[in-house]
Amino acid sequence: MFVDIAKIRLKAGKGGDGAVAFRREKFEPSGGPYGGDGGDGGSIIVEVDEGLKTLMDFKYKRIYKADNGENGRTKKQYGKAGKDLVLKVPPGTIIKDSETGGVIIDFKDKDEKFVIAKGGRGGKGNAKFATSTRQAPKFAESGERGEEKEVIFELKLLADVGLVGFPNVGKSTLLSIMSAAKPKIANYHFTTLKPNLGVVRVGEGKSFVMADIPGLIEGAHEGAGLGHEFLRHIERTRLIVHVIDASGIEGRNPLKDFYKINEELKNYNPKLAEKPQIIVANKKDIESWSEGYKILEEGLAKKGYKIFPISAATKDGIDMLKYGIWEELSKLEADYETFDDPVEFKRIEEKEDIVVKLEDGKFIVEGDLIEKLVYSTNFDDLDSLRYFQNVLVKKGVVEELKNLGIEEEDTVYICGFEFEFFE
Repeated sequence: MFVDIAKIRLKAGKGGDGAVAFRREKFEPSGGPYGGDGGDGGSIIVEVDEGLKTLMDFKYKRIYKADNGENGRTKKQYGKAGKDLVLKVPPGTIIKDSETGGVIIDFKDKDEKFVIAKGGRGGKGNAKFATSTRQAPKFAESGERGEEKEVIFELKLLADVGLVGFPNVGKSTLLSIMSAAKPKIANYHFTTLKPNLGVVRVGEGKSFVMADIPGLIEGAHEGAGLGHEFLRHIERTRLIVHVIDASGIEGRNPLKDFYKINEELKNYNPKLAEKPQIIVANKKDIESWSEGYKILEEGLAKKGYKIFPISAATKDGIDMLKYGIWEELSKLEADYETFDDPVEFKRIEEKEDIVVKLEDGKFIVEGDLIEKLVYSTNFDDLDSLRYFQNVLVKKGVVEELKNLGIEEEDTVYICGFEFEFFE
């Protein structure tokens, strides 16, 4: 089975909590702070594997989690970092944000890696909060949450040439005789149920990659037939080779076939219609071919299209086509870009904005940094409480609340908790 799109959920590991511990030695206040830091959470890394050809591994498993970091220990020992989770994908895979559809990363190079979900940082142990005036802190920092996101993995084949055309026009046969590819071939519609890739050798040091895209039909861009599932694979190709059954043996007009297929490409994405295209008039071995070839010449040659007469069955004209494709490719720059929009990609540590607002008569303070501070604070400990208050002052929260008109004993809602305001 060929799988070229998958939606999955990713959850990086949470950082371990810092430890609250004290050593038991003479002349040390409360034994002296001795708690170590928590370990960092594991990240989720996506890596290109040239041996893979599909996204099959992601068809049945849709949720991936990296390991959490261990909590800190006594004796200032750090917790063990969570193990990273590595997901392998074939070259040509695009990762998109599931909400916006924007491209986060486009994998075009072998062995390329990208951290798609970063693990949370481990929290500091109480030993890190000791100062000359706070010699025995009874609080530690909690670990950060790891990044969570839902993404779409989408495979768009990296090929120089894309074979397009109606079903049963000879695309698979053409690929098989021009390369070492072994696609399934039979004389019925939709033999090809997945894109096939083949390397076509032209000469010493000269070769190109050709992709056989499953046959298109009218309405493919709207979901009809099989073609709509594979139109995305044409996007990366530098050159479109349009295979047409010029014999008209199935009762179709070859010129109308040309325009129908191009209309489907245009409706899927107008930029596909701008790609360079050459025409292959196949089935030269059939008697009615001459009439169809004449129709194509009269209708397309004058518009600048190169038309190659061939018979995939007898291999007549194959060498001429091979060199003709190479000549066209030599004029075009290698460009595997797609037509997708990029998305701004931000890491979790960049989200340190603090929101202070007055809403429906309530003073509200929100933000990732403040939430972490709340969960790291031991409100039964005076030192921990002072640290909490000092951070609010340093980050400008108190000043902003004053600007909004807060008064003594007013209630402040901080990340779901209620506090009374006192200066």
